[in-house]
Amino acid sequence: MRVFGTFLWVVMGAGMAAGANAQGWPVKSIRFVSPYAPGGGSDILARSIGQKLSENLGVSVVIDNRPGAGGVIGTEIVTKSPPDGYTLMLGTPAPITVAPSLMKKMPYDPLRDLTPITLVSIVPAVVAVHPSVPAKSMKELVALARSKPGQMTYSSSGNGGTAHLSGLMLQTMADIAIIHVPYRGTGPALTAAMSGEVTFTAGNIISSLPMVKAGRVRALAVTSEKRSPVLPDVPSVAETIPGYAAGPFYGVLGPGHMAPDLVNRIRNEIAKILHAPEMKNRLSAEGGEPIGSTPEVYAAMIRSETERWGRVIKAAKIQPE
Repeated sequence: MRVFGTFLWVVMGAGMAAGANAQGWPVKSIRFVSPYAPGGGSDILARSIGQKLSENLGVSVVIDNRPGAGGVIGTEIVTKSPPDGYTLMLGTPAPITVAPSLMKKMPYDPLRDLTPITLVSIVPAVVAVHPSVPAKSMKELVALARSKPGQMTYSSSGNGGTAHLSGLMLQTMADIAIIHVPYRGTGPALTAAMSGEVTFTAGNIISSLPMVKAGRVRALAVTSEKRSPVLPDVPSVAETIPGYAAGPFYGVLGPGHMAPDLVNRIRNEIAKILHAPEMKNRLSAEGGEPIGSTPEVYAAMIRSETERWGRVIKAAKIQPE
């Protein structure tokens, strides 16, 4: 009985500590990991959320850029952090829903070692080329690729990133042979297209839009099922290749095994930020859709997208490395 009583007090104490943690959170600075290089859409969004989170909570929120391995390096850091709400990350599909199908040995299990907090936004990507590329539509780009099999190149934020997989899907569905050139982040990948170093890229609309408007790259299509309100004259890839749909979704996650009340507290704070007029208007102007879902909805999306990208990778006959 004494052993059981001791065990009961330990369990009750742990529960009370978790509750107190949620009620008292935050009492110190928060590290917000961005698993990509500065300048990309993920980094821009992380900094926007981090700034507002800092203002609303009255503590500093430090953006910690940890690029590499398609986001896996930064994500691994989060999975190995204490689940106390002081290490968060802005997640993208690459290290969470794609890497399990591309890597033989994952340093973490996304479904076990991460806690989904809220789905932030779903953002389409833009298929964009240097102005010198002789293609002014997706139909012409596909025709160009067929006339030069294995010669056209496309840049991405890294192996396993959304841009990489968007290209794989395009290659499979359009029956073309193109070469993938990985970079360390969306910013460098976009720069490669602007300089003519690669034929095209498929960067998210947040980072691509300013370059499209400035004429540094030419937008051929968006990767969402329908056209984007911020680029209404740019068709979707699906208008040329029926059934095509790809694009990054962003969400906030923490280390695995976070207390539910703490998760809900953080989710509510971020949802408040996303639906404030300033952030809502900013995301909409950049082609994003503010969401602020429940943890359960985000978790379900992670599971379904893991299965979907697994099928894409299998169809492309890519072996895990």
